[in-house]
Amino acid sequence: MTRTIDLNADMGESFGPWPMGSDAALLKIVSSANIACGFHAGDPDTMARTMTLAARSGVSLGAHPGFADLQGFGRRRIPLSGDELTHMIQYQLGAAQALAAARGARIKHFKLHGALSNMACEDLEMATTCFRAALAVQPDLRLLALPCTALEQAAVDLGAKVSREIFADRTYAETGLLTDRGQPDAMVHDPEEAATRILAMLRDGGIRTTGGTLLPTPIDTICVHGDGAEALAIATRLAQALTDAGYRIAAPTD
Repeated sequence: MTRTIDLNADMGESFGPWPMGSDAALLKIVSSANIACGFHAGDPDTMARTMTLAARSGVSLGAHPGFADLQGFGRRRIPLSGDELTHMIQYQLGAAQALAAARGARIKHFKLHGALSNMACEDLEMATTCFRAALAVQPDLRLLALPCTALEQAAVDLGAKVSREIFADRTYAETGLLTDRGQPDAMVHDPEEAATRILAMLRDGGIRTTGGTLLPTPIDTICVHGDGAEALAIATRLAQALTDAGYRIAAPTD
């Protein structure tokens, strides 16, 4: 029996004349695209261009909002009130919805970016605020969430559709959170290592931490960060490995 797995990438992160990532090439490999919404990266032209390419490739569109932190690429922690979080999320999601609709497409999923996601993984109230804000705009959104964190718990508590996401190019601490980028073992740069790790986690039914602990969880989608220098190579090797292992790469159908 063929198993289905979603392969997603963060993209649309260029800004004006400054390129970031290999979006056109990645869109030939992945099944879902998480489009930056202009706060941590991207701009209206980049969003529109990326969505057009994704729609032509039959790739599912998702909104990928982050903190208003272009200089820090959304990776700096910013304390915000509940109202500020709500409005920041809704503003970015609305922009993504409008640009998608103008291309005859629709936003299907929603994924927090960078420090915003990391903070929400640790804070149930913050995670609930972010997800509730998005669902108030579009109740049928599929929420991408890191398993075994407050982000997953918030999505479940809200009764939303959830895709539990693991990362091909990141490692995991014993808590189930992503290893801090400041640590030497936080990133996976070798495509073969990335593919091997992912297939092992799919086989074992959970996240494997750097300490060797298995944290059992369903796995619905796998992410490759589009801004990484090795992103295209990792996505290419991973897609081939998944296919060879009997998986069909496809976005979730509701």
